[in-house]
Amino acid sequence: MESLSLTVESPEATADIARAVAGRLAAGDVLLLDGPIGAGKTHFARALIRHLMEQSGAVEDVPSPTFTLVQTYELTPVEVWHADLYRLSDPTEVIELGLEEAFDTAICLIEWPDRLFDLAPQGALWVRFSALDAENTRRLEFSSENAEWLDRIAPVLEAA
Repeated sequence: MESLSLTVESPEATADIARAVAGRLAAGDVLLLDGPIGAGKTHFARALIRHLMEQSGAVEDVPSPTFTLVQTYELTPVEVWHADLYRLSDPTEVIELGLEEAFDTAICLIEWPDRLFDLAPQGALWVRFSALDAENTRRLEFSSENAEWLDRIAPVLEAA
């Protein structure tokens, strides 16, 4: 599995990357956001969603789905699902949320993708976040079994 990585030195730089990646997404795209608590997963997801909302002319709050598990956004031309699976412990809970169907039709941002168990879609884009020693400095690693992903996002990551 090939990967691309970069280091960002501020929350705004993380948001810039999220907005750039947002411009490359379409229905059926799944981003698996992996990393420890506080590494920037939710910040990245919210910036990406806000950018897609602006593009579709929507104005709506973008809360963290920590307690609701899933937040959905009816945007034009595609629905966006943001899931935080931290509190799940069984794959049947994932099925009950309806995520499997959303993987085919929506843009899905999944925090704590290990809670998907065997249900993680093959060919999804993994975005791994890790905090580095300096305050607010993060390493973002993008990888996928589907080489098309890296072709799609490499130009925006190189421009960052």
